This record gives sequence, C-alpha cells and structure tokens, in this order.
Amino acid sequence: MTDRPLAWIGAAQASQLLGVSRTTLYAYVSRGFVRSQASPGSTRERTYSRDDVERLRRRTEERRAPDKAAAHALQWGMPILESSIALIDGRRLYYRGLDATVLARSRSLEEIAGLIWTGQLETVNPAPGSRAAPPAPRGPFVTRAQIMLALAAARDPLAFDLRAPSVAIAGSRILRLLTQAVTSQDRQEGRVDALLARHWNVGAAGAHIVRAALVLCADHELNVSSFTARCVASSGSHPYAVVCAGLAALEGPKHGGASARAESMLASVRRERSLRSAVSARLRRGEPIDGFGHPLYRDGDPRARLLLDLLGERCARSAEYRFVMEFAQTASSLTGEEPNIDFGLAAIARVLGLPAGSPLVLFAIGRSVGWIGHAIEQYATGQLIRPRAKYVGVPPEG
Repeated sequence: MTDRPLAWIGAAQASQLLGVSRTTLYAYVSRGFVRSQASPGSTRERTYSRDDVERLRRRTEERRAPDKAAAHALQWGMPILESSIALIDGRRLYYRGLDATVLARSRSLEEIAGLIWTGQLETVNPAPGSRAAPPAPRGPFVTRAQIMLALAAARDPLAFDLRAPSVAIAGSRILRLLTQAVTSQDRQEGRVDALLARHWNVGAAGAHIVRAALVLCADHELNVSSFTARCVASSGSHPYAVVCAGLAALEGPKHGGASARAESMLASVRRERSLRSAVSARLRRGEPIDGFGHPLYRDGDPRARLLLDLLGERCARSAEYRFVMEFAQTASSLTGEEPNIDFGLAAIARVLGLPAGSPLVLFAIGRSVGWIGHAIEQYATGQLIRPRAKYVGVPPEG
C-alpha cells in the first residue's frame, strides 16, 4: 500500500488550523495526537504533521456536525469495518496480536496465511486431488495472474463454497497460482519464498529476505485493495474473484504500484555523483521522493526498517546495499521522512538483483493472504457493503 508523503507545518499554522493556543498544541503532541519533529536548520523550532493536525481538526468538526463524519471516513478517517486480522498502533504492525516484524524473521508466508485465515500458525494445504493449474499466459504479472485465477475458478467446482475452511483451502491454491504466474512452473513443490528465490536465483540469503518481505506484505488493515476485496466478498463472489479485484486495486500507482516508482527513482539516480544534489534536484522540480513517509506510523514504517536491517545483515558488502542506504539517509535528512514499505521492496529488489516489477510481485503475493482473510471475515458477516452517496449535483426540477 502506498501512501502520500507527510507534510510538515509550523506551530503558528498548526495552532490556527486547530483553533487552539500553542500550549494546547503542545499538549496534543505530548498525548500523541500530533507528531512533531525538529525544524531543519533549527535546534529550537519544531514542525508538526499536517495530516495529524487535519485529522484532529476533522474529528472536532465531526463531533459538532456528525453528518460530516461519513465524508471523511474513507480518507484515513475513522474505522468503518471491524476486523481481527491486523492492528496498526502508530508504531508497530500486528497480525492477530503478534508483532509482524518478529514473525517476519522466522515464519513462512504459509504459516502467516494459517494465522490470518484460521488463527493458527500452521500451513493450510490445498485439497488432495486439486485440478492442475492452468498454464501461465504471457504479459505483465497482474494480467497473467488474473487470467489464471479466472480459469482456475471456472475449473473449481467448489469455488462458491464460502465456508471458512473451504475458503482457506482455496486461498492456499490461489497462493500457488500467483507463484506460478511468476515462475511459469507447473510443479509447485516447496514454500512460496523458496520457489521465488530459486526462480530469481538469489541464494539462501536472498530467500530469507524474500520470505520476510512476503510476510510483511500479508496485511495492512483496511487499505484500498483490502477494502476492495471485502466489497467483492460482500456480494457473495468467490475468493478467486476477490483476489482478482484486489490485484486490480493494488496495481494502481497510488497503492502497490508505488513500489515501481521507487524502483524507477533508484535506477534514475544510481549513476549520480552526488545523491544529495540528485534528491534536491527532484524536490526543486516538484517531483516526489517516492517510498518515504507514512501517515499511520509516527516513527517510520517498521516493515521498511526491518527489510533494510535484513539487507544489512545479509548483504552488507554489496555496493547496491551501500547505495540504497546512502539514498535513504540522504532523502530522510532532506525531507524529514523515513522509508516506507514501497522503498523497502524497491531496495531489496535493487540489492538482490531481482527483475523489474518484482517489488509489485512480492507485494501482491504477500497481500493476497490478507485479501483471503478479509474475505473470510466478510463472508461470515453475511452483510453487503453498500454505503450511500451524498448527492451534490443539480437539484431535481419541480
């Protein structure tokens, strides 16, 4: 999931937007409602997260005018659906109460799928005698995957068995299909991370990092693709359709497709003699520094931090590792923002020498686990997601 970069404003503007004194603003900061950081070039002045200020201002307005709440609920606003899968507490990400970064160091994606789908850290296996997967067609990964999923659904007589155990089994089959869309291998024996690592020829160290990346991408609360998945599931569509819809949303450049922008950015500045000058030039041209900042984490995205740590543990001698870390430090010093998951995925692709587009592949295969989990939750409610629109068009005549 990608997110727009954080913007920072001064104390006077923050106080004005909130309609409070600076003393009250400082109280909001101390209570964790508004993030602040030292102002560049000053040891005394601080700047404040505009997103936090705007969110707090909207919350105040909505208490006075409840009809405004719905208008902002879908924009980093109040929770609108219940889920027991993922928790983001502002600093960490948890899967069913377990720290995702801890899980990523030792657990496989299949185990995380079991945790998310059944509540148990154990692999859910496809049903014995499952039909052979359709061959992988040519084209971009998302296109190949969606075609394969549609064909598999047509061949699966139990596609519309929406009981939780059956959906979990279908989810395991879908994981294999998505992996086959990358490797083009009919035989899918072994874990997903091992199959991808073998296909990309990255060795044991690379396989460890690939596995961690998949786990860290498994779920992230109600992001746009997971919300899309839940909407499709709420209509009663089968899990193959749920994942097809999730892929369509994920591919967009404001979501999972942002990793491609970060990937392209790293490639474009790789030969620059001065990374500080290159980053400054992008900022002067009004170009974003892709892969930095996240509205939901006060101290930086823990998923990106772990991926960069793992690269340091396994690939510290790599020139590409030194390059991505220098870029991250330079960009953070100039923007005041930390790397997010999009940069983390682009960084491991760069260091491991993965093919173009692989960050999106990792994101999609990992996130499919969350989509299936959200589908299971939504099927259990039996409810159709059908919000109302507030009409603001031309009034009817008469």
